[in-house]
Amino acid sequence: MPRQAQNSRISLTLINLLLLLCIEVKAQAGHLADDEVSALREIADQLGKRNWNFKVDPCTSNNQSWPTTQVNSNQPFNYNNTLICDCNLTNDGVCHVVQIFLKAQGLAGILPPALAKLHHLKIINLNDNYLSGNIPEEWASMQLEHLSISTNNLSGPIPPYLGKITTLKILSIEGNQFSGTVPPALGNLFYLESLILSANNLTGELPATLINLTKLIEFRISSNNFTGRIPDFFQTWKQLQKLEIQASGLEGPIPPSISALSTLTELRISDLFGEGSKFPSLHGMTNMSRLDLSFNKLEGNVPDLGGLARLDYTFLTSNLLTGNIPEWIKNSTSNIDISYNNFSKSSAPASLCRDGLNLFKSSSSKDDLELLECLDESPCSQDLSSLHINCGGKETTVGRIKYEGDEDPAGPTKYFHVKPNWGFSNTGHFWDIDNTPNDYLANNVSVLTMENFQLYTRARLSPLSITYYARCLVNGNYTVKLHFAEILFKSTISSYSLGRRIFDVYIQEKLALKDFNIENEAQGFDKAIIKNFTAVVTNKVLMIRFHWAGKGTTTTPNRGIYGPLVSAISVESDRSPPVDGKIVVGVIVSVLLLIFMILGILWWKGCIGGRISREKGHGFTTKREFDELVDPELGSEFIKKRHYND
Repeated sequence: MPRQAQNSRISLTLINLLLLLCIEVKAQAGHLADDEVSALREIADQLGKRNWNFKVDPCTSNNQSWPTTQVNSNQPFNYNNTLICDCNLTNDGVCHVVQIFLKAQGLAGILPPALAKLHHLKIINLNDNYLSGNIPEEWASMQLEHLSISTNNLSGPIPPYLGKITTLKILSIEGNQFSGTVPPALGNLFYLESLILSANNLTGELPATLINLTKLIEFRISSNNFTGRIPDFFQTWKQLQKLEIQASGLEGPIPPSISALSTLTELRISDLFGEGSKFPSLHGMTNMSRLDLSFNKLEGNVPDLGGLARLDYTFLTSNLLTGNIPEWIKNSTSNIDISYNNFSKSSAPASLCRDGLNLFKSSSSKDDLELLECLDESPCSQDLSSLHINCGGKETTVGRIKYEGDEDPAGPTKYFHVKPNWGFSNTGHFWDIDNTPNDYLANNVSVLTMENFQLYTRARLSPLSITYYARCLVNGNYTVKLHFAEILFKSTISSYSLGRRIFDVYIQEKLALKDFNIENEAQGFDKAIIKNFTAVVTNKVLMIRFHWAGKGTTTTPNRGIYGPLVSAISVESDRSPPVDGKIVVGVIVSVLLLIFMILGILWWKGCIGGRISREKGHGFTTKREFDELVDPELGSEFIKKRHYND
């Protein structure tokens, strides 16, 4: 009996386990709540989404219209069409939508107010679409943790009622057309870890209430039109890891309190207005990997940052830095750019030209002839009057003009002479992607049909600044033609048409184009635009610099395609090219010899000389006299033959 009782207990235990397993399977195999199905129908209608299949259950079906990422090569790489349910929130086997990802689908509707009917929704990601309008007020009642609506066509002010979604941890509205000021109500988002407001049209001062966002890890406000100085309240964000303030509209100086942000891994502050700054104290930021303080009017010496062992990229381009170039820079194996500064020339390293360290025009001498120090050639052996470059492309001929190839992959800090008479200096790192050498060369994404399309199929791309230089030019006036075409965006109803490329152009260090937008100038994508300028060369050197001042989009339609884009450069002297003296002498001698030879043949045939001379009574009186003058033997033989014939 005891054995039978034991067997009964074992059987009962197995039955209970089977019952629990069946209950679990039933819960996982539940169905989406009917009211949420109805809400999804409204959401699809408001978004303009047509491919959700409501004949199957969104939560339990394997139908590809619901939980899919990229399914074919015709879809953008960041395409995502995922709806995630949780069937364990209640014990009745009913499922609820908790996450929605609808990225890069070309949705052209509005932000759906009906999303507020999904009461368990925590994450909304509608990035990279073509949605318009503003953020609906209905969303203020939601318990969202993650709201990403970047890279759309949204506009209007940032609504203050966003401050009511106090559960938010991530808020990203980058790459839209939002305007007005940042509402102080955003200071109520105490749990916020990431606030991304870049590439909009925001104005005014940053509200002081942002001091409450003490859990922030990431803060980005680049490419806006803010006013006032960089606020001091950043020092309270003790957990901040990424700070980006590029072309924000804010004024300097960089506050000394920024040194309190010891957890930073990326610091990008550039293109500040107003007065200059002293170099901030950064020695305590031991986790720093990327630093960009370009175009800030930084003054004085560069402090010792050699202790920042994780620092891979340092950009101090175009400041007012002076003194000696620090030893830690000269000995570093990371990428450092200190071009366009005022360092002492005597402190430059023995080798000015090595990958990873860009010293182009970094000294106070400002002597363009120091270009020779990075060239293997001696001073110019021949003066030139023209130069034509197919930027980023192969050597090609258009009409009678040969455009030289320019296919070097460049890099984040590179000074490269392509030919003895020209080259380029490139600086910048494409942020938030794993950079490859090909990132600095742009390839067209559409079929090009414009005239001379071969000049536009590839282009040179730079994430910060690239300077082309030409040397050995004849001094004088030149016509400079810069060829552009926007080949990385598309004329489609999608995020591919929402990119904004804005940059400046300098010729001989003078501003030639400010806030240049290729699409606007060419009136569309894949259309060529040629800008003509006059430049003066006084020391045989011409420089053309393309500079990204932090404006425009950086994630549209994807990361790593922002910054200056140039297709070709043509430089022609306004006067006729000088002719080599030896060539002139050779031509003259050849012409004279040809004339004498023709005259000789005519005399020999009697076409000139004999009859005319006899009629006028001067010159050679007989053919024999002329022939004997040329060759006495020939003359005698000629007379004998004539008498014989007579």
